[in-house]
Amino acid sequence: MSLLSLFFDPVKRLRPIVNKINGLENEISRLSDAEILAMSRAMKGKPAEEIEIEKAFALVRESAKRNLKQRHFDVQLMGGIILNEGKIAEMATGEGKTLASTAPVYLNALSGKGTHVVTVNEYLAKRDTVWMGQIYHALGLSVACLIHESALIYDPSYISQNADDLLDKERDTTGSFLVQQEFLRPISRKEAYLADITYGTNHEFGFDYLRDNLVYVAGDQVQRGHNFAIIDEIDSILIDEARTPLIISAPDTESSEYYKTFSRMVSSLVAGEDYIVDEKMKSADITQQGIDKVEKALNIKNIFAPENLRLTHYLQESLRAYGLFRKDKDYVVKDGEIIIVDQFTGRLMHGRRYSGGLHQAIEAKEGVFVQNESRTFAQITIQNYFRLYKKLAGMTGTAQTSAEEFDKVYGLKVISVPTNKPVARKNMADLIYKNEEAKFDAVIKDIKERQQKGQPVLVGTISIEKNELLSDKLGRAGIKHEVLNAKNNEREAAIIAQAGKPGAVTIATNMAGRGVDIILGGNPPEPMESEKVKDLGGLHVIGTERHDARRIDNQLRGRSGRQGDPGSSQFFLSLEDDLLRIFGGGRIKSLMENLNIPDDVPIESGIISKAVSQAQAKVEGFNFDARKNLLEYDDVLNKQRMAIYRKRQEMLESGSHPQMLAVLDFYWMNHLEDMEAFRESVRLRAYGQHDPLVEYRRESHLMFKQLLSNFEKWVEENKDKLTDVNQELPAKKKILDNKEYAGVGRNDQCPCGSGKKFKKCHGK
Repeated sequence: MSLLSLFFDPVKRLRPIVNKINGLENEISRLSDAEILAMSRAMKGKPAEEIEIEKAFALVRESAKRNLKQRHFDVQLMGGIILNEGKIAEMATGEGKTLASTAPVYLNALSGKGTHVVTVNEYLAKRDTVWMGQIYHALGLSVACLIHESALIYDPSYISQNADDLLDKERDTTGSFLVQQEFLRPISRKEAYLADITYGTNHEFGFDYLRDNLVYVAGDQVQRGHNFAIIDEIDSILIDEARTPLIISAPDTESSEYYKTFSRMVSSLVAGEDYIVDEKMKSADITQQGIDKVEKALNIKNIFAPENLRLTHYLQESLRAYGLFRKDKDYVVKDGEIIIVDQFTGRLMHGRRYSGGLHQAIEAKEGVFVQNESRTFAQITIQNYFRLYKKLAGMTGTAQTSAEEFDKVYGLKVISVPTNKPVARKNMADLIYKNEEAKFDAVIKDIKERQQKGQPVLVGTISIEKNELLSDKLGRAGIKHEVLNAKNNEREAAIIAQAGKPGAVTIATNMAGRGVDIILGGNPPEPMESEKVKDLGGLHVIGTERHDARRIDNQLRGRSGRQGDPGSSQFFLSLEDDLLRIFGGGRIKSLMENLNIPDDVPIESGIISKAVSQAQAKVEGFNFDARKNLLEYDDVLNKQRMAIYRKRQEMLESGSHPQMLAVLDFYWMNHLEDMEAFRESVRLRAYGQHDPLVEYRRESHLMFKQLLSNFEKWVEENKDKLTDVNQELPAKKKILDNKEYAGVGRNDQCPCGSGKKFKKCHGK
């Protein structure tokens, strides 16, 4: 029975470890700060598996008590043990995942090989470097964070020159003090990676890896390997963002005019006749009638002829732009630019662009400046970047619905951690209406009744478009409210801070779904108002549409009922919602019509709710298959990438001249483009009863062998020239090895041969 109980209750085995940690608390609490620091330093340099986990965790708990006035709950220690084992800890919102991660971060950072903590945005990276940095600093470890194009290190003695202008007395949405940036001292990226613990977003870590494999001098590389990483909101990073690879590219100057031409052409085509849009499969395909129109407009006989390969590319991307991507849902137009909206968080993704020409096609569609298409220098999927780590772990409030994908793709097991206090939130059954108008009328009626009582309400919408539509309806109904979406995210902290006040109504996109805690009574909380809100039932969450992924709905519900607080949630749906319309609304619609139900009367039925869950499971299945397919193709390229990067690193460390390296990069860049074009064309082979993936693997292997052959041939033909150049290197290498920089001016060229000024290279 004990074995069975362990199987059905995977956290039960953690209780004896937690008991041992608790048993050390009295002994460690009697030590002075200096004695704790000495104990920590005595363990430094040892690998995690050689360190007594109970002692390390007890030290972190004591440091948190002294420096943050926060003591780890037992369930937070359990979460930390799971993370240390290289697994995913599913912890409900408000349970303190950030604090739970400090113990395994500390334990694994003691080895001196570096521990990376991956956050979903830069604000959290800076906040946690300062906030959690107090724990690590007291234990003798260094903590840094990566921010766009620079880096910072936690240094309590550092006071920024502009400290008076920085945030120091306001509170953020977690109730802790906002990032006190006067404790963050600027450093180089390389120094940030040399710190014991480095915080940053997945993009910062991933792009640094790609850039390190483009440098021409070994000393310019910043990363020092991939030892251990803990990913916060792991489902957001490893699943939601996994469909978009990280790409470093440069502009191709010929393409922008073509996109304008094809945009005008596609705008004159008739959807359903000239091209067919399949929302379920997210595809847009031209019909024969459409082909005839396009060929006539271009005055060509066959658009699919080999010489017109680029034209079919422009046509396909323009069809996708018009048929599948909608303004204020998938993207916004702001200051003459197309900015992508993250469908999972509702945030604007500044600097991110759709790949493969889609972004240019949307720019042409919206009549803004069409930027040049790009040539790829380096790329890697999120999945394959994080597979580089020797040990990987993560935490989130919502992982079980994606447990299969985590296991199959990353070999990561998901373990749910119990809450510190029982969840008191009431999740009410979905209400489903015939049409959207009736649904929103019901939502407004419900909000009005709750606001009049004084109960705070958080309303979730899945797009900016619906967010603004509902805001307009609330305004006309005379309901005072706040709006939170990617267009006004600079006020996010202020809006969320007051979302728990009596009578507050907040309409938000998925931005309010992660990384924030809504404090009952407002933030900072006022005791009387906090009690008033609790008596009224706590925060009520309304969902106005089901998201493709159940995880996102669960995150919205999770804003309410944190740490044992009362709360409630309910979803209002309509048969016109995208999810029901595309994935199974027909059966439900006919049921409602057969029952002759009026528009303003909802169905509250187990059959309907089951149909909704099945629709979501279908979409999740489609998305899983899409990511799995992307990964299967990228795995082929990844083996080649690793082989090229190993060869490049050997050349770099042996002091090869940058020209030897530049040629290899040139061949690799061309190979990436050839592979991308080949991947697009190989799908057509499915019509000839050939497996596209098998064909891709076979022919890409031959293409890679040709790349290596071409490179070796070039080296052989140019070896005499390269020998002459390489004779200059020993003197430069001696300077590097002996650090002989005496007398080098800050504006002189660096002696290492990089071509950079000394102050921008080894003089940093």
